[in-house]
Amino acid sequence: MRAAADRMVGPELAARKLIAGRVARDIPEGWNVNLGIGIPTLVADLVPEGREVMFQSENGILGMGPAPEGEVDPWLVNAGKQNVTLRPGASLFDHALSFAMIRGGHIDLCVLGALEVSERGDLANWSTSSNDTAPAVGGAMDLAVGAKRIWIAMDHTTKQGASKLVEQCSYPLTAAGCVKRIYTNLATIDVTERGFEVIELIGGTTFETVQTHTAAKLHRGKGLV
Repeated sequence: MRAAADRMVGPELAARKLIAGRVARDIPEGWNVNLGIGIPTLVADLVPEGREVMFQSENGILGMGPAPEGEVDPWLVNAGKQNVTLRPGASLFDHALSFAMIRGGHIDLCVLGALEVSERGDLANWSTSSNDTAPAVGGAMDLAVGAKRIWIAMDHTTKQGASKLVEQCSYPLTAAGCVKRIYTNLATIDVTERGFEVIELIGGTTFETVQTHTAAKLHRGKGLV
């Protein structure tokens, strides 16, 4: 599961672990959770000790563990073809059963990355244009509409500084109105009826700074100073 993380070093990896760790902290005991590629794959490594979370992979795993250390089983991979481990009691099954779980509403949470999220909770996370190299939207579409909740774990802006939180997505949608919460390197943000609501600021960041890096209006959540 560390294949994506292995390409990051130093501050970049630390920042992504911070995001993933906040996601892991907020997952309740006993939930069935699917993890997308990128930052979300780090979540399984950072679940608080003693808390049981069942991680599912759409290629047919329930009970996926953290990244392997030492000996690696080359045949044991997640949907992103990253090596994984199994928790005691884990089960393996075919794609038909896996997607029956997803489409049947049996996944409590799916954590995905995103290219853009709109203030209405629209998700764009697979393509930037008709010239993009991604062949298709893939399983993310099923997860976006089949999981009970969608949380996003991502950098707040692109490497060029453009906001990923926008009034309206400019990229092709994965699904409309599905995102409930967003974790970034600047803040934790809920998607509500009035739009983006900041519920947590990260590392001394101010509300005004987050707004400066956001292309949609932000609202203060209850209790936010």
